Amino acid sequence: MHATGRLTTAVVGAALLLGCVSGPAASHSADGKRVLVFSKTAGFRHDSIPDGVAAVRQLGGTGGFAVDATEDAGAFTSKNLKRYDAVVFLSTTGDVLDSAQQSAFEGYIRHGGAYVGIHAAADTEYDWEFYGGLAGAYFQSHPAIQQAKVDVEDRAHPATSELAQTWERTDEWYNYRSNPRERAHVLASLDESSYTGGTMNGDHPIAWCQNYQGGRAFYTGGGHTKESYTDPAFLAHLRGGIGWAIGDAQADCRPENGYRPLFDGTAESLSGWKQAGPGSFTLDDDGTLTSSGGLGMLWYAASAFSRYSLKLDWKTAGDDNSGVFVGFPPSDDPWSAVDNGYEVQIDATDVPEKTTGSVYGFRSADLKKRDRALNPPGEWNTYEIRVEGEHLRVWLNGVKINDFTNTDPARSLRDGHVGIQNHGSGDEVSFRDIRIKELPAKGK
Repeated sequence: MHATGRLTTAVVGAALLLGCVSGPAASHSADGKRVLVFSKTAGFRHDSIPDGVAAVRQLGGTGGFAVDATEDAGAFTSKNLKRYDAVVFLSTTGDVLDSAQQSAFEGYIRHGGAYVGIHAAADTEYDWEFYGGLAGAYFQSHPAIQQAKVDVEDRAHPATSELAQTWERTDEWYNYRSNPRERAHVLASLDESSYTGGTMNGDHPIAWCQNYQGGRAFYTGGGHTKESYTDPAFLAHLRGGIGWAIGDAQADCRPENGYRPLFDGTAESLSGWKQAGPGSFTLDDDGTLTSSGGLGMLWYAASAFSRYSLKLDWKTAGDDNSGVFVGFPPSDDPWSAVDNGYEVQIDATDVPEKTTGSVYGFRSADLKKRDRALNPPGEWNTYEIRVEGEHLRVWLNGVKINDFTNTDPARSLRDGHVGIQNHGSGDEVSFRDIRIKELPAKGK
């Protein structure tokens, strides 16, 4: 449960393409990005397909991308697929492409194309190994349509960032032949105790993303019902998934396993944290911590860490300043972290060695990679900060942007605490889902 109200940590310690199937070979149409919706069926046919096509067209109209829709597999040629930034498989079923068309689609993905699978896209092409890997998992069975609780695991990805941490909705809930968690990044999973007919032993992914053989892939198991395509939350889910697929937003879609929460959005999870120095962080009802005042720091006092991967989601409101501190000794003075640890900066407009992704004052991020990976103010980003010995590496939305080794004898990354900074008045930076995975000693 989230805290009610606000808590201050200083106190708490069909067939479009008609004659156009082999259109121009340009990557984008003249007026922007373009998406192909493919809904051919060779098995069960969902009566919600027309609603789904209409919904994606609507999303394209508001999201600035053109939409073509077809059930003609002849659209799958190398030349034609180059026109599209993503191909949406909308409740396709059975074997829908021949070998030449499959080969063209594989080439499209390997050259940076994107796949979006909706619902019965997982009930498609069971004998095509490439497609199975791309979709992430194949359909096995489903119970009757019913309401269930969806646990949103990643609240930074654009497909899930607008959703509540627990999302209740009615749909036809698929069971899958395998669990994609080891291969893909799970965005949301079903609470099998909230409905009947789940068969995945309590770990039931229902939406995920991955980088696959050079391309991007997003899948959601929702979308059986006609009502899904007028549901604002489900439309936001689709909008974010398609937006990530076509490159309008960035996110970390590497598999994520073995992390434990340091802050999970609840007041209870703040019990191991302490505020050092002036200012504070405020806990909102949606499980977000937001900085105010300063210069201070909220640090995890319950434990120090030596070899670990620290992940956290963050968002700026505008041109704001904050940072993530690692490798500092316990202290109620925030300047101890500045003088004895290292800060991975959040401030996209400062000089190179003091800007987002830099090890503040010591090493600039790779700015070209950083700029491509960075989402703008108002959108969520994810840091991974990996510390092994005196070696510190930084990933932004899944892209490695910094690689730093400490050589200062007065500092050491081998043992220390972690914290987030509230920089000063007027700096509004929000954080979610701070989690850590402790890594084995080298050679083990």
